[in-house]
Amino acid sequence: MTVSKERARALIKQAFRVIEGFFFTIKFRYKFCILLLINYKSIKMKKNIFSLLLATLVCGFTFSQDLTNPKGGGVLDIITIIPSDGYSDMIFEGQISGYGTVYVAFEVASINSSKNSGTLDGHGRTILENGTLISTPLKGTWKRMGANVKFYFTDAINNGAMNFVMWDVNLLKKKADVKYFELHEAEN
Repeated sequence: MTVSKERARALIKQAFRVIEGFFFTIKFRYKFCILLLINYKSIKMKKNIFSLLLATLVCGFTFSQDLTNPKGGGVLDIITIIPSDGYSDMIFEGQISGYGTVYVAFEVASINSSKNSGTLDGHGRTILENGTLISTPLKGTWKRMGANVKFYFTDAINNGAMNFVMWDVNLLKKKADVKYFELHEAEN
């Protein structure tokens, strides 16, 4: 059977169109499958991100500490400051609500040459009105801005109570404004 050149060219073109259409269909289906897969993964990722965000919010509100309403506070006087090489010893005394007259001694150590931040290491003592002596170790950090120093620390009182404590210390006025936030109540 003989076929003219023009007929052969037309058949070849038609075959290429069929093959091209076949590959286009496969290519389209492949792209469509990839888009579906990507869309599925993005939906799944959005679900995972939403779940993670929801869990973070729930945990954040469940285990967070409210720092807007302190349990108590007061004002302490700076009794003495004894400077040393790299640290200073500071002694405070005053009235704190819920604890009465409080006596605190800190070693305030700097962690840099500008002496504008560092660590706190100290002890606190008080005698309650019923005669009970309570004491606590004090560990924390501080930040100085001019003559004002912020103390941030926790205590672990021997009656089981634990507090997060913030002090605003004015070195020139020799006063410390104290706020504490109860983490755990006393056991007795």
